[in-house]
Amino acid sequence: MSKDKTTFSLFDFCKKKADKVQIYGEETLDENGNIIPFIDQAAIMTHYLQLHNKNIDMPYAAQAEGILNLWYEFIKGENNKKNCGMVAESTAGMQTYLFPDLFQAPFQAPANPKFTFIDLFAGIGGFRMAFQNLGGECVFSSEWDEQAKKTYYANYGDVPFGDITKESTKNKIPQDFDILCAGFPCQAFSLAGKRLGFEETRGTLFFDVAEILRRYQPKAFFLENVKGLMIHDKGKTFKTILNTLDEVGYVVPDPQLVNAMYFGVPQHRERIYIVGFRKDLGIKKEDFEYPEQKEVTKKWIDVREENPVPAKYYLSTTYIDTLKRHKARHEAKGNGFGYDIIPDDGIAHAIVVGGMGRECNLVIDFRQKDLTPTTRIKGEVNKKGWRKMTPREWARLQGYPDNFKIVVADASAYKQFGNSVAVPAIQATAAQLLKTLKEYGYFRE
Repeated sequence: MSKDKTTFSLFDFCKKKADKVQIYGEETLDENGNIIPFIDQAAIMTHYLQLHNKNIDMPYAAQAEGILNLWYEFIKGENNKKNCGMVAESTAGMQTYLFPDLFQAPFQAPANPKFTFIDLFAGIGGFRMAFQNLGGECVFSSEWDEQAKKTYYANYGDVPFGDITKESTKNKIPQDFDILCAGFPCQAFSLAGKRLGFEETRGTLFFDVAEILRRYQPKAFFLENVKGLMIHDKGKTFKTILNTLDEVGYVVPDPQLVNAMYFGVPQHRERIYIVGFRKDLGIKKEDFEYPEQKEVTKKWIDVREENPVPAKYYLSTTYIDTLKRHKARHEAKGNGFGYDIIPDDGIAHAIVVGGMGRECNLVIDFRQKDLTPTTRIKGEVNKKGWRKMTPREWARLQGYPDNFKIVVADASAYKQFGNSVAVPAIQATAAQLLKTLKEYGYFRE
């Protein structure tokens, strides 16, 4: 229950009851007769509530209504035990009563969307942010990480479906959406054969993207991945991907390496972008142009926290000594590994998860005067101003606005932003994709 004890919060329920309470009914069982986990029930319910008035053909609509009724009756019973107030028994009442936080999410779909898209390997919704900004409505999202789902729900108002490799998840995708978006993970490809096509992507997550394209045939797609994908296995992996996309029915303009720092964020972040158009639309490779990569317009100081940050972000003297020794060892071997301090007028390195991700983007900030440790550290908090960037600063480096909610602990937040796409670069490319569709009459203003 929320603080006023009269409304239901999905977040509260997930934290306090989801592991203890299950609602049983025909609607809460999967095709094998097993109870659907609460988080997956939440995906069904929240997607339905966001889309049921939008003329979207949801394969799970009847199931969603059944689950909503079961949960409504359960929560009503719980509140009656506590003499809490109740709302009218109606769909609208169910929406506001069960999921008030759903409709308070800051990034709602446009009232009159111009197109529809799906968000695969959604993370915290970087693709969604970009395409919504351009007038699109997301009709399906999927993400396996539970912490990322919390952030996604807090900001967009629906819980992503789970594992997209499962048929039960693929079958939740509505028909007739316009664009597929996916920042798919780059896992190892098996390329033992010679065909280098659709069948040889089986066992990879890219295969699931290709299978959805083959099955649903949206007008276009937009894929993003690390730049190393282009040279993986001497280029065979990339060739396999392009051949597969051709095989499932798409024209693919030459993919491009795009650096986010040329699109309004002070981060040197290179990623490979791949867009494609369904062959029967008549769009040719040369009809699409990637956005022009312009000059750098922002520096690190432009995204720095406005106020002094807590002492917990400042490095200990002991840890600084460790970093210096680590860097010296690698320099002696002729390697460039180790910490780096970004000057106020500098550009951050790509923010990454794991390894030296945070230490490669240290900054000097003397604004915090109270350096009393708030966590267990070896040594003392350094007085040289050395600190890590904060999760909010990482959010800004990826182009997320300041009203984007960070609802998880710092460790999860760093992971989420490090794994995210850079929103402004995605949006600029998406605008070009939509421009091409518009020129051929497949996109309306």
